Amino acid sequence: MQPGSEPSFRQSVDMMFSRAVALMDLPPGMQEKIRVCNATYTVRFGVRLRGQVHTFTGYRSVHSEHMEPVKGGIRYAMSVNQDEVEALAALMTYKCALVETPFGGSKGGLCVDPRAWEPHEMEQITRRFAYELIKRDLINPAQNVPAPDMGTGEREMAWIADQYRRMNTTDINSAACVTGKPPHAGGIAGRVEATGRGVEYALQEFFRHPEDIRIAGLEGTLDGKRVVVQGLGNVGYHAAKFLSEEDGALITAVIERDGAVINDAGLNIEALKAHIAEHGGVAGFPDAEYTQNGAAVLEKECDILIPAAMEGVINLENAENIHARLVVEAANGPVTAGADEILRKRGVVIIPDMYANAGGVTVSYFEWVKNLSHIRFGRMQRRQEEARHTVLVNELERLSASADVKWTLSDGFKQKYLKGAGELELVRSGLDDTMRGAYQSMREVWHSRSDVSDLRVAAYLVSIGRVATSYGSKGL
Repeated sequence: MQPGSEPSFRQSVDMMFSRAVALMDLPPGMQEKIRVCNATYTVRFGVRLRGQVHTFTGYRSVHSEHMEPVKGGIRYAMSVNQDEVEALAALMTYKCALVETPFGGSKGGLCVDPRAWEPHEMEQITRRFAYELIKRDLINPAQNVPAPDMGTGEREMAWIADQYRRMNTTDINSAACVTGKPPHAGGIAGRVEATGRGVEYALQEFFRHPEDIRIAGLEGTLDGKRVVVQGLGNVGYHAAKFLSEEDGALITAVIERDGAVINDAGLNIEALKAHIAEHGGVAGFPDAEYTQNGAAVLEKECDILIPAAMEGVINLENAENIHARLVVEAANGPVTAGADEILRKRGVVIIPDMYANAGGVTVSYFEWVKNLSHIRFGRMQRRQEEARHTVLVNELERLSASADVKWTLSDGFKQKYLKGAGELELVRSGLDDTMRGAYQSMREVWHSRSDVSDLRVAAYLVSIGRVATSYGSKGL
């Protein structure tokens, strides 16, 4: 790479990795063992569609098998290439280690534009891609477990799971071969929203620490903070929705493919999402200013910038002009290594992708555990919790009736307290706990070491240390 040139996504990941390992005392050769991608399978297959055979190219990379199965999504996009898939697989290794899900890192991709094909054609393409991976154990509940990514969702995961069942009719754990499935097909409540919900929990945890808020040049709580969101796909939509509806943040701009809409008083995210679904873009959305130059809106003054779409959107060309005090990497690799250096020198705090984006793999882990245990969360204990709570409420009411000074339970208390936790509540609780614990592990390194100036290096130090320990226990 030439000095001053923009690193590729793969190079950015390697550069950020190298910054961290330079501060570590790893056994000889361990740095290279962790850095390299173990294996990448490239497949080219044909599907007869519209009267002719169309050839598609797909990839499945396994970065690290320090723990198995390996985990990572499958993305559908014309831009998919081997370097991108390997970089994403590496990020998955570090991400899983950071949030302590027992997986190695993997990633998959298929060069296809889902919008160019009808649903039944996409099913044929997906099933054939799945067939090519399954017969090589690159989809397997015990070895390699994909999930949705950009361009894929519950529908594709259901097709892949069904294809696996057809090829492995006696595997009782077949539902665990992929995560992100629809609830009726073995999925778990809260998976669709998981990555966006994880972004919200990451920000909530950040704002619990006044010292960290001051470092970012901010104050107070999330309430009233001006937020710019780039990409209103699954991740960006849910993050924007939760932050605005539950935390009082103002989503002042949303950037999409066809431009951006701006409203300093706060955009209605539900209405905007419905508008995009109907019109195919943000243009024409009422009660907002529209600009075709969406990239320029990344530079709009705000408190928090959330890039939630593609990698590399904040780069050497625009990093000097970013006016946010806090950047939350809801997408994978949205800030290049060069831009990262510029932003750090300017005092911008970055909540790194391997943490902020980890909600999806965390809830995928819960779904995988659910599939292996063959029972939904909450089924065994929910009613027992309600019965125990009822005993307490009845005793309180008995004491109230016999007391000299009468008192009553507040409105809604009885109904809320008596309700036992179902699957969705337990999933959210587990995700919140995971995001809190992971942030605290990063934060401890960030504040305890004078040679660690940012959260990204802290995250890498935690993750690489855990991966090295895991390899060490295998005798490496």
